[in-house]
Amino acid sequence: MQPSDHNYRITSALEERQKEIAFLHDFEDLLHDQTLLKEDIFLIVIKRMQKAWQFPELCEVRLRYRDKTYETGGYIEDMPHLSVDLIAGEKIVGDIQVTYTADVVKGEVGPFLKQEKRLLDTIAFRLGDFIFNHRLKKKLEKKKVEEAVKEKTEWRIVVDMIRKTDPALFMRLLRKMLHQLNWKGIEEAEVLLKEMSIDLKGDEERETEDENRPLQKRIINDYDNYINAILKLTSENFTEEEILWRIQKWIQNDNTSSLIKVLESQGSSLADISDAIRRFYHLAPEKIELSPATVKGLRVSLLRRFLTDDLDFIQIAKDYVKLTDFHKLIDKMIFMPGSHGKLGGKSSGVFLAHNILNSSVSNAELPFEVKVPKTWYLTSDCIMQFIQYNNLEEVYEHKYRDIEEIRVEYPQVLQLFKDSQFPPDVLRGLSVALDDFGDRPIIVRSSSLLEDQVGSAFSGKYKSLFLANQGSKPERLSALMDAIAEVYASTFGPDPIEYRTERGLIDFHEEMGIMIMEVVGTRVGDYFFPSFAGVAFSNNEFRWSPRINREDGLVRIVPGLGTRAVDRVSDDYPVLIAPGQPNLRVNVTYEESVRYSPKKIDLINLKTNQFQTIEIDHLIKEVGIDYPQINNIVSVVSNGMLRPPNPLQVDYQDDEFVVTFNGLLSKTQFIQKMHSILQILEAKFGVPVDVEFASDGKDFYLLQCRPQSYSGQNTADVIPKNVPPESILFSASKHISNGKVPPVRFVVYVDPEGYDNLKTKEEMLEVAAVVGKLNKMLPRKKFILMGPGRWGSRGDIKLGVSITYSQINNTAMLIEIAKQKGNYKPDLSFGTHFFQDLVEASIRYLPLFIDGGNSLLNEIIIKESNNLLLDMLPEYSHLKDVVYILDIENEFDGGSLKVLMSAEEEIALAIIMPEGYKESEIVEDNNSPTFKSLGENIKFNRIAKFIERLSIKLDKEKYRIESVFFLPPVHAMEADQLRSILLIKTDASEERLNSLRAYLNVWNDCLHTLEYRNDEHEEEKAFDYILSDDIDGYLREYIEAGTYMITQLYPLKSDFLD
Repeated sequence: MQPSDHNYRITSALEERQKEIAFLHDFEDLLHDQTLLKEDIFLIVIKRMQKAWQFPELCEVRLRYRDKTYETGGYIEDMPHLSVDLIAGEKIVGDIQVTYTADVVKGEVGPFLKQEKRLLDTIAFRLGDFIFNHRLKKKLEKKKVEEAVKEKTEWRIVVDMIRKTDPALFMRLLRKMLHQLNWKGIEEAEVLLKEMSIDLKGDEERETEDENRPLQKRIINDYDNYINAILKLTSENFTEEEILWRIQKWIQNDNTSSLIKVLESQGSSLADISDAIRRFYHLAPEKIELSPATVKGLRVSLLRRFLTDDLDFIQIAKDYVKLTDFHKLIDKMIFMPGSHGKLGGKSSGVFLAHNILNSSVSNAELPFEVKVPKTWYLTSDCIMQFIQYNNLEEVYEHKYRDIEEIRVEYPQVLQLFKDSQFPPDVLRGLSVALDDFGDRPIIVRSSSLLEDQVGSAFSGKYKSLFLANQGSKPERLSALMDAIAEVYASTFGPDPIEYRTERGLIDFHEEMGIMIMEVVGTRVGDYFFPSFAGVAFSNNEFRWSPRINREDGLVRIVPGLGTRAVDRVSDDYPVLIAPGQPNLRVNVTYEESVRYSPKKIDLINLKTNQFQTIEIDHLIKEVGIDYPQINNIVSVVSNGMLRPPNPLQVDYQDDEFVVTFNGLLSKTQFIQKMHSILQILEAKFGVPVDVEFASDGKDFYLLQCRPQSYSGQNTADVIPKNVPPESILFSASKHISNGKVPPVRFVVYVDPEGYDNLKTKEEMLEVAAVVGKLNKMLPRKKFILMGPGRWGSRGDIKLGVSITYSQINNTAMLIEIAKQKGNYKPDLSFGTHFFQDLVEASIRYLPLFIDGGNSLLNEIIIKESNNLLLDMLPEYSHLKDVVYILDIENEFDGGSLKVLMSAEEEIALAIIMPEGYKESEIVEDNNSPTFKSLGENIKFNRIAKFIERLSIKLDKEKYRIESVFFLPPVHAMEADQLRSILLIKTDASEERLNSLRAYLNVWNDCLHTLEYRNDEHEEEKAFDYILSDDIDGYLREYIEAGTYMITQLYPLKSDFLD
């Protein structure tokens, strides 16, 4: 198809839609015109219908009502036509037909379009209701002159008329009357109710053998007497005004029956439901007073059909959503004919949160309005139609492949989706949506069925893409389709698939809804951006001060678009605030406030039509005071201090600015409002929540709301005192959070200096690949990751290992190391998508600032131990000085690493514990046998490993060495009194022996310096050695004494410290 033909089809479809909408608008006005006769309305309707069809010059319409026929003039009987019955009060009273007088292009229903068939159905339905209501009104106004009728009250006249015209409605009203009488306690009514109800005997009266027999239904033999008895009781026990009011209310409630039928039918499509909702509101445009039960039932059905089947969600939402919300919603939805899709998790979360907050505003619980940006929705099953339309069904099996295979193939999947076309129905909807947005920037956001649920937030797993939305209509439409295709493709990416696999959701048929949301912000010059944006949490899981409680919450706020608040960036920082304790800031000193302040801003460049990141200083110099709320966002640097900007003195060209948001906190109610929002939403949702927000400088906008990821094991550990230094792998004393870490066997350590020495990006990406492979090879939750800078951030990978979630999801802990060399700094990105993944997966996080304070890292333990990288991944042996794999159990006689964390004490400690230790022993001091054994075991193991490597390096030929034996004390605890012995059998000359002694003495001194530098008593050497050509006597002596273990190192006879 040529582009011009494609565009013509889209334009034609839009024109047809506009004609239909214009006709329906005029049609409704016509039906409510009290000045016209019924017959005149019929004639005007069929004349106007001609213009609403695709070929108006050929269109003819015929309407038959009872014995009368109304035509447009040229109706031909034998031509193909559409026909629909007119039904008034459940009776067929006529029909309406449309035909063309000549052959036309074949449509979807004969010569007609599907939309035209639906339009005719709507016209017939409304005309039927008009006829019924017209007749009902006429009869209500008519007064009977006969004496029998005069004796009847007004309500009896109405009831009798309904009995004749709509028997089914009459019986429903009769049942309601009887129930009202029964609830009022009328004894005769109780008797009548029993006569028409199945007899349910009490358990004590029912025979056991009757339990499985069907219950007997009641048969009423004289219905007339039964009916008259109910009417008589009604007349005696209620006033006429009360009866009329109830009948009117019941009839209004009954008007919902057609909507309820559509909602409860599993076969009803979204198009059917949308039409039913529109008809419902067209029938009674005035305020409809429905019973609470009817309203709640409709709410639940609409929530289930449009949003989710999740009962917890429905239980909350049914008390806050309104029926009118769905009436507004359907006009912003794009779906295929026959669609049964939903809006998805993200859309549902925003929808509910906004309604809760609106309700709180109405109740004066929240004294300000919270807005939601204009949003259009693609239903979740549009992705399936997209896949089928482009014959891409093979992607469904993609998720069952090996994760590495998925990772390799994903770029091709992404390209395949971007090269595909959208079904025409979706294309038409997107075109209408773009007309609604105009040239305002938009963001295309994922909203999958599984997204934003408790325990599966899918934070950052699927794409959200910003569009400047500038240029011609075809250009903007092309960019929008490209972005939606990319979000669709992200459903089949490696990270989401790994995430779903971990949570047992891989077999769930994931569907991807789409939100097309207007970007919050203001145009300033060539740029478009919000004043500020960010993410907020009702629970603070990573508290930087012991005075901050969990319920004080957390806000991550940045200038401009909120991407730098929710994504992890390698070269910048957000501002962190605890709404419940806004004065307790992370950065206290002037130097910290400057160093860890946001330096960049994400925005949309309307000139280049792109999402862009620029320096904040550059933006301030360019736009100055035109930046909304600029003086509440920045502080001015003056004489080594930060001061608020003085509007009369500030110089946006020459002054130095730091983003602090001090003005926003001290001069506005923003943080108090945010705290109120978080508290209200957590109370209503029943779980902690996180929200994304933005402000254009005037209004506050809610962008997202979902259950917060949190861990149930956030209690503080007891930190032992006086732990032997030899047993400590690392300790930290800054920004400590609580959390339980299981015993660890392996440590994967990326050396900061080694990483900094890598010359190419490819080498750094290799490190990430090694980590990803180890993540699959090492036992789950039995290893920790340690390394420089900010892991998993976007930006300069020189500042941190560039991994994704699926490459670290099996680790027990991530320790990010800060070092001045290499400019490595951890990112306290508590609340980013990356950190939500860590919290959800119970992966503990710790920043390790080893250049200052009380933190330390014992690299000797790692670097002097056997590096398993060479055994596990020999193809990466060239990275052996960058990536180290330490096996604690093998290196330390069955020991393990225990990481203890206490936010209250601001201490984290990683201790190498001996085999078989008990948790209760950790709290004992270093005089306990456990810790004494612990320290000596570690010292003994290091000496043993050192001697093993030393024996390998000995020049056997030069020193004429025949055999080497190593004799450590049987018990490491005896190492205070007994040193290890190196026994070497050699017949070398005295000169060679002196040379060997000098060699051994040098290494003995080195080992002694390393192992005994912190001891209270000074040892002379780390080990003894014996050089002899006859060592059998020595061996017999030591064997008989039983104080030493004997291991032959050369020639190798047995495994050493296996």
